[in-house]
Amino acid sequence: MLKQGLFQKLQQKLSPQQIQLMKLLQVPTVELEQRIKQEIEENPALEEGANEEEDEAAFEEQQEEREETPEEEEFDLSDYFDDDTPDYKLSANNSSADDEERAVPLSGGTTFTEALARQLSLRDIDERTEELGMHLIGNLDEDGYLRRDLAAIVNDLAFTQNIMCDAAELEKALKHVQSLDPAGVGARDLRECLLLQLERRPREVSVLTAREMLEKHFEAFSKKHYDRIMERMEIGEDALRDAIDEVLHLNPRPGNTAKDSGRSRQVIVPDFQVLAVDGELELQLNSRNAPELRISRAYRDMMQEYAKSKKDKEQRETVQFIKQKLDSAKWFIDAIKQRQNTLLYTMEAIMEHQREFFLTGDETKMKPMILKDIADKVHLDISTVSRVANSKYVQTNYGTFSLKYFFSESLSTDSGEEVSTREVKKILSNAIEAEDKRKPMTDDQLTALLKEKGYNIARRTVAKYREQLNIPVARLRKEL
Repeated sequence: MLKQGLFQKLQQKLSPQQIQLMKLLQVPTVELEQRIKQEIEENPALEEGANEEEDEAAFEEQQEEREETPEEEEFDLSDYFDDDTPDYKLSANNSSADDEERAVPLSGGTTFTEALARQLSLRDIDERTEELGMHLIGNLDEDGYLRRDLAAIVNDLAFTQNIMCDAAELEKALKHVQSLDPAGVGARDLRECLLLQLERRPREVSVLTAREMLEKHFEAFSKKHYDRIMERMEIGEDALRDAIDEVLHLNPRPGNTAKDSGRSRQVIVPDFQVLAVDGELELQLNSRNAPELRISRAYRDMMQEYAKSKKDKEQRETVQFIKQKLDSAKWFIDAIKQRQNTLLYTMEAIMEHQREFFLTGDETKMKPMILKDIADKVHLDISTVSRVANSKYVQTNYGTFSLKYFFSESLSTDSGEEVSTREVKKILSNAIEAEDKRKPMTDDQLTALLKEKGYNIARRTVAKYREQLNIPVARLRKEL
């Protein structure tokens, strides 16, 4: 049943400028440049270059005069988006049929699958084996492994391509695939991948020992039970060390060889620079974060001319369009300036909070810091500080760091002092680096070591920090 009624409620809505600022805050320097270029292309009232104070004052005075004019019509935002003019009237084609189009070709490399297929097509094999081999290549994962069972692939060939074969015939085609480059491709597990690579190595003593170790004692090798391997193979420590060295030089992911070589590397552009000079910190914002933008003089003059003349319907529509572009340009310039101020205020608070680290570069002097700590200092919302810290980097005397690097939780020592968890992780990492690799320290031993230094931490917490540092357990850190 429908019912009418009057209701009162409070509702908070973000203005277009606030939404624009929130989006601009979270983008890094490189993306900001692209965003500015896009805005300049879309809004002809926005230009690059220093803004002249006189022009700015004249424009503000002009806007005030227009607002005070009684016959001036109110502008509704909906008018800016309602446009009944057909698109073909707003476009122009200034090229002729005789003009030469010069397009820049896009370069493209050969994919891993295409490279294998090309190699297989050059093999001296019959057509059916090549067809089966091509299907196997299509089933390889990005690491170059054949993870699927041959029986399942036999069924696929029968149901999807009407090719009848058995596992033995498919195994024969797989051998040809495994003979392709890079060595180890087409393996069904890590052990087979390593053995395929060792088969192509010179038949030296260390290589033969490594092959025997992988063939007969792979489980003991993966668990680093070196004493058991030496006992069963009846070899000495030097021979085992040489064999392990051969295995460590193999590639466990042959499929990623071509992928890694063609992978584009992202260049980090620092948004801030904090340098320690004579015991004092100097903060600078990357100049690319503070571009010089101004409102087009031509659009201002155009607005002034239309304001003086009598307006018919067509001129009013023109004025609405110009005003929309001018308002949008002014909003964007204000948003960029507000972004600069917010970035500087937030980075200054982070710099002062982590002053000891920026002066010394000593990670153990990192103080505990959460988003709320900085938000309280700069009197901003936690979500705003989070946006500032997102994808931003700062260049220091000791390297370039992500802003998120400086945020960490606190931990109480035996003396009641609040320390950063990052400090504990650094001490943990240093202890593991200095340990005897023949007898690596267990999590219990690491816990006891930290307690001796005054950090009362549970063993499960030590294990969690070790995993966050991507450090394996003691058994897997063992070396000869």
